[in-house]
Amino acid sequence: MRILSGIQPSGKLHIGNYFGAMRQNLALQEEHEGFYFIADYHALTSNPQPEALRQRTLEVAMDYLALGLNPEKTVFWRQSDVPAVTELQWILSCITPMGLLQRCTSYKDKVSQGISPNHGLFAYPVLQAADILIFDSQLVPVGADQKQHIEVTRDIAVKFNNTYGETFVIPEDYIIESVAVVPGLDGRKMSKSYNNTIEIFESESSIQKKVMRIVTDSTPVEAPKNPETCNLFALLRLAASPEELKEWEERYRKGGLGYGTVKKRIAELLIEYFRPYRAKRTELEKNPDYVEKVLMDGAARADAVARRTLDRVRRAVGLKGIL
Repeated sequence: MRILSGIQPSGKLHIGNYFGAMRQNLALQEEHEGFYFIADYHALTSNPQPEALRQRTLEVAMDYLALGLNPEKTVFWRQSDVPAVTELQWILSCITPMGLLQRCTSYKDKVSQGISPNHGLFAYPVLQAADILIFDSQLVPVGADQKQHIEVTRDIAVKFNNTYGETFVIPEDYIIESVAVVPGLDGRKMSKSYNNTIEIFESESSIQKKVMRIVTDSTPVEAPKNPETCNLFALLRLAASPEELKEWEERYRKGGLGYGTVKKRIAELLIEYFRPYRAKRTELEKNPDYVEKVLMDGAARADAVARRTLDRVRRAVGLKGIL
């Protein structure tokens, strides 16, 4: 099946991004026809600095390639290199009811967080629908918080098909089964907005220092501890083997275990886990021309699919075809 996924170039990736969704997402390319893109059009809703946007886009491309995205199996491109998607967005906008967009909770949530509202932020679900529909996507992996946007895409596609005839494939959502919430340095969910992250590709020494700063409770060393409520144990779950995890659980419940000992092991596990990916990332940094070639080759493949879909759409609504 054809599977589509996009990621915004909004900042440096952290281990919460990876264990929460990226690892599961990348695994899907082994079983499906993958179409993965960097959503730089979507990033414009926050009005980033131009050079920062270009740099972050390149960095995200390197990150994904280093973490295992296979450009021979998966079509990988920069969203803005396939401009047909914005033409489709306009056509879809003309049949999308305002009420459908007004019911989207993500817009309300972002405005409530102090983000300045603009039309791009409000119309985000229509561009997302265009991203999905223009590639005849069948599965769209999302977290539970993005399920509503896939429902909006389905509603738009069904309305278009009912109005102009069968044109679009109706996509299905694929809810990513993530690990439990990855805690950040302060105990809250790991998030760039909280400034509590451990970045995937920061230096090993920096990872060690950050892990040692993780906030813990005041339970004495000699007292038993509950692994189910401990942020450190939640981090152990990410990289420790089942056998090692069982040993740690026994030590927690027995007592006599200091949090400093746990932190040291967490740092070791995270460094070991990401070391081969970090080495690959270093190689890619030395060869940005290769990364750009991957993106442009992917854009050419994606554009060929997009143009076929847009041709169907243009003819369906009464515009001249493009093929």
